[in-house]
Amino acid sequence: MQVLHIFRRDLRLSDNAAFDAAVHESNGDVLPVFVFDDALLRGRGVAPARVRFMLDCLQSLDESLRARGSRLILRRGDPAAILAQLAHETGASAVFFNKDYTPAARARDAHITRTLRSAGVRVEAFKDQVIFEEREILTGAGSPYTVFTPYKRAWLARPRPLPLADSNMVLRTPAVKSLTLPTLAELGIAASNQRIPRGGERAAHEMLREWIDSRRVNAYADKRDFPAIEGTSRLSPHLRFGTISPRTCVTAAEHAATQFNQKDGFETWISELIWREFYQQVLANFPYAARGAFKKQYDALRWGSGDDALDQARFDAWCTGHTGFPIVDAAMRQLAETGWMHNRARMIVSSFFTKDLLLNWQWGERWFMQQLVDGDPASNNGGWQWSASTGTDAQPYFRVFNPRLQSERFDPDGDYIRTWVPELHGVHGKHIHAPHEMTPMEQRMASCVIGEDYPAPIIDHPAQKDEIVRRFKALG
Repeated sequence: MQVLHIFRRDLRLSDNAAFDAAVHESNGDVLPVFVFDDALLRGRGVAPARVRFMLDCLQSLDESLRARGSRLILRRGDPAAILAQLAHETGASAVFFNKDYTPAARARDAHITRTLRSAGVRVEAFKDQVIFEEREILTGAGSPYTVFTPYKRAWLARPRPLPLADSNMVLRTPAVKSLTLPTLAELGIAASNQRIPRGGERAAHEMLREWIDSRRVNAYADKRDFPAIEGTSRLSPHLRFGTISPRTCVTAAEHAATQFNQKDGFETWISELIWREFYQQVLANFPYAARGAFKKQYDALRWGSGDDALDQARFDAWCTGHTGFPIVDAAMRQLAETGWMHNRARMIVSSFFTKDLLLNWQWGERWFMQQLVDGDPASNNGGWQWSASTGTDAQPYFRVFNPRLQSERFDPDGDYIRTWVPELHGVHGKHIHAPHEMTPMEQRMASCVIGEDYPAPIIDHPAQKDEIVRRFKALG
């Protein structure tokens, strides 16, 4: 019996719920398919770096399938129509896929299901992208959690599934037409020169092993907030595209914590994986948050300065890393060059964007999705709304980061800043966090004249903080 499996955010063979079920039900007669969906490729949130990474993952996936006697079938167009056509071509009796939880993905999958079932093809959807999906962890009143800490406690209290055992069954795939793996240009996407990581399942597992075996994870609780230090796993692009499963990550962390008799780093890392699931279930249960504020009253919040040209100039300075705030500029240049940004830096620049520049968080959310190799709609939306104080656990009067204090605390020696803002290379001591405070002589000695080599701050933080708090208070 032929079963068709469509890959989306699960670009791996191991510990893949839908693919594993397809293999076992069909006894290896699986048609593995990936569809280039023009609705996504033409979307305003498409990122060339992310598509490049995805293409690398698809190449790796095809190699893994060929090693088992199969190959990846590539098509382009409307997924529902293509899957119906492939089922007709091959006589497939069923189509299996793993669930996705964003509003757009759910609408797409509902359309796929209706189309295939009307053609007499069985459709099966599986939980794979998360350990616990949107209605599995609820409050005592039976409602979804909207605050992270109690959600995390409930998550940790639940028994968790182990990774699926690899079957290594030989696969048989019928001879059907397939596209060759396209280039960015062939997909109509601009070239990306960003230095992105290697994609694919093998790369993901190598990174996980190195993260644990090197014991860097042991220090994660203490070092994860310092962007100059290689203190994070860098697995976020792989979790985004499913080249490794969250089950594999959590199980490996829990096993290593016991083996090394060291819990703090592992528990903190698992907590970050739980944040990922928290935002997934928030967006799944409250889909309106994809289009506006989670706290609906804040849709009425006034953004901007009232001068469109000034707001555009500030937005451009933020995007290019020329705000005059070194920690912000370093982070934005890291994003531009690598398609990735340290998580602490993400919080700093999003707070600066909303609370200092007073710009609408949705602008920043969209820019991140256009740049990030790990851009995930749920996590990106949740993170931006957290910083903007429009989301869950809003705290609008307290969550206003001071960029200078953040810089002094999390990049005390300025190593991160100097890495990404070379014009500040000669600036030393406390001035690395506020170079505009140097005297004219100090500026010349540092080869960094403010206003010529590096911009003066484009806003006054205390004044902007007072203004954003006033705006929140005006809404009650």
